[in-house]
Amino acid sequence: MDISVVIPLLNEEESLPELSQWITKVMHDYNFSYEIIFIDDGSTDNSWAVIEKLHEENIQVKGIKFRRNYGKSAALNCGFAQANGNVVITMDADLQDSPDEIPGLYQMITKEGYDLVSGWKRKRYDPITKTLPTKLFNWATRKVSKIKLHDFNCGLKAYKKVVIKNIEVYGEMHRYIPVIAKWSGFRKIGEKEVQHRVRKYGQTKFGLERFINGLLDLMSITFVGRFGKKPMHFFGVWGTLLFLAGGFISLWLVGEKIYYNFFQNIQPRNVTDQPLFYLALTMVIIGTQMFLAGFLGELVSRNAHDRNHYHIEQNI
Repeated sequence: MDISVVIPLLNEEESLPELSQWITKVMHDYNFSYEIIFIDDGSTDNSWAVIEKLHEENIQVKGIKFRRNYGKSAALNCGFAQANGNVVITMDADLQDSPDEIPGLYQMITKEGYDLVSGWKRKRYDPITKTLPTKLFNWATRKVSKIKLHDFNCGLKAYKKVVIKNIEVYGEMHRYIPVIAKWSGFRKIGEKEVQHRVRKYGQTKFGLERFINGLLDLMSITFVGRFGKKPMHFFGVWGTLLFLAGGFISLWLVGEKIYYNFFQNIQPRNVTDQPLFYLALTMVIIGTQMFLAGFLGELVSRNAHDRNHYHIEQNI
């Protein structure tokens, strides 16, 4: 099979027939073998009934229905598990992503050898309350991940099959699939400028909390990617540095008191009367806690079922 189109959705009953017909037309025009996988993420409207009807009309249309809303990451993860196409295309169900972009994305994967291609909506039709946080989010992600993409959160992406079968998307990590792919060893990540269409039906699901959660997820995935299998390299180093710095300050204060007492005949303040002593004590305590956190993290990591799970590309 050439292409699997994976589409997570929430309450998009109005757009689904038009979207399905549009994708089918593109596939037939380019003679692609294909499947369309709709993942109903706990919709409360008639989205699932529409998907069932589309399946009856076209056997290439498939569906997964969640009992409740789990989020886009969970929907994509389940869709990836079901996908059989050599190239997997993801897109949103609100008709703001154009299926006409599919052949170009497919070409970049199959002919140009990209592992992953992300869409870039240079011209957007979203309100400033969505576009401004998105720009800040993309800037921060570029700086942290060193991946030169303009639009990490664009729903329109294309993947080699091997990519989606070797990554796990969870929580709210769908925004960082290029970062997850990079950490998994897929480094040829490209970008294609795509059309962004005005929303035709329904309302956006975007809220300010998604931007805040996105920044927290960025910190989480960066830490896990770098130190997930070696937590002591982070906690141990910083814990040791804080402990040594606090210990040095404490010894300095004690030494200073001894020096003035016995060699200068000056009665200095008690060590415990100096604010610097309490700063040093705090550093020693935090350093000890961080070191212990690293030690416990190592114990958890070494007993994890996937501690020796590595992505092997070839074996001869």
